[in-house]
Amino acid sequence: METNRTAPAGLPLAGQVDGEKLQQEVAALEALERQPWPQRALGYLKRTGPGLLQSAMTLGAGSAVASVVAGASFGYDLLWVQPVAMLLGVCMLAALGQVVLTTGERPYRLFARELHPVMAFLWALATIVASVIWHFPQYGLAAGAARDLAELAGLDVYATDAAGARSLTATGYAVSFGIGFLLLGVAIFTTWNYGRRGAGIRIYEWFLRGVILAVVLAFATVVVWTGVDWGALLRGFFGFRLPQSPEGIQTVLGAIGAAVGINMTFLYGYSLLAKGWGPAHRTLSRWDLVMSMFVPFVLVTSLIIIGMANTIYDPTQAGMVRTDLRPVDAAQALVPVMGANVGRVVFDLGFIAMTCGAISAHMVVCGFTVCEMFGLEYTVKRYRMFTLVPVVGLLGVVTSTPLWLPVVASAMAFTMLPIAYVSFWILYNRRSCGGQPWFASGKRLVFNVVLAVAVAMSVVGAAIQLKTRVWDRLPALLGRTTAQVVPGEPWRGVPAERAPLRPA
Repeated sequence: METNRTAPAGLPLAGQVDGEKLQQEVAALEALERQPWPQRALGYLKRTGPGLLQSAMTLGAGSAVASVVAGASFGYDLLWVQPVAMLLGVCMLAALGQVVLTTGERPYRLFARELHPVMAFLWALATIVASVIWHFPQYGLAAGAARDLAELAGLDVYATDAAGARSLTATGYAVSFGIGFLLLGVAIFTTWNYGRRGAGIRIYEWFLRGVILAVVLAFATVVVWTGVDWGALLRGFFGFRLPQSPEGIQTVLGAIGAAVGINMTFLYGYSLLAKGWGPAHRTLSRWDLVMSMFVPFVLVTSLIIIGMANTIYDPTQAGMVRTDLRPVDAAQALVPVMGANVGRVVFDLGFIAMTCGAISAHMVVCGFTVCEMFGLEYTVKRYRMFTLVPVVGLLGVVTSTPLWLPVVASAMAFTMLPIAYVSFWILYNRRSCGGQPWFASGKRLVFNVVLAVAVAMSVVGAAIQLKTRVWDRLPALLGRTTAQVVPGEPWRGVPAERAPLRPA
């Protein structure tokens, strides 16, 4: 008997969705709606998927650095920041998901028709540029962790000259490029599977589940070993304490306002359509965002913060933002606590796993986006070719990008993010997109208020990021100051470098 296969709604994937299985899934979802909460939760958990891509993309080098700095600078006090930030981001993606699943239309075309073609093109362009530029620190973090493991094994990966400056040895270069090509090989295998039939998408999703689980277990091991101050933990999550210093407040507001990266906003709608999801999957999509994106992100960032609070945080210097820290420093700080370098190994492996998921997610989004922005017919060959667009970021294992590149990328990405948020908000309430007036019901009114807060915070976060990443770097860009960076560790630039917010 021939299987009924149809193209995913509105998405020109080379693979086909099994229509018969999709109908069975819709019937199962309708049955789930009538089940008690525990059965519903378990049923939805088995069917999650698109949220995993968002989780992998946001759990990268930026999340690692931001969490290390938060725990080392403020102890448990800022545990509340990442959950609040991600909750606002999840709500905004839920609004986009509602529109995409209701209309069944590809987001780029929806933007071009309902808003403006130029806005759609800039949205796609910012996504590509951000994915390429923020690819570099992913490889940089992985290489730094690999070199730390190599040092632990007794290899000489750094040489120090008479002035105290460090440079990579031949062994250091070999280790750096070795981990880089290993991660690239894994990413190519998994992302190219995503462009195949449904089985390929499932392989990729299970890969992401495995990576996220490995990250959680790695950092959970550290926290269990170092212990937890439960009183401080509760105050950290529910005390909503703000730092006293202007720089600390700026760090908090910037994190809340930019929890979701511009490339995540572009990818999400396509990952829904790639699964063949439609109107019947709207409830599932919201559960998916919570269970596959919100929960893993909060778990991982909280575990890193707690680990840093238990080891590096100095209460006598509370409130002083530690911009001098690298994730590798965090791993080395665990040596006297966990002994036998166990913590150092676990933390380094956790960081490598984080970058593995982020690298592959960046490649997937480029595979979709380039086809869309140039109106190219989607084929497996084109998808695979365009997934390689950000691969230049592999050079991040030994170098950083020229200063002007991240400045340009930040200017585009953080300008477009609040514009994208406002667009999602408009489309969510537009009748032509299956929406109703924002005051149509009490539940819709409450959700619109949350979206308004998310939009406001995105504007504040974008302004802060534009100041720190663009305006403050203009002197160096114009040649008035210099910035020296350790090879493969671009977040340690001086003097204007800040610990980068998560490069989604």
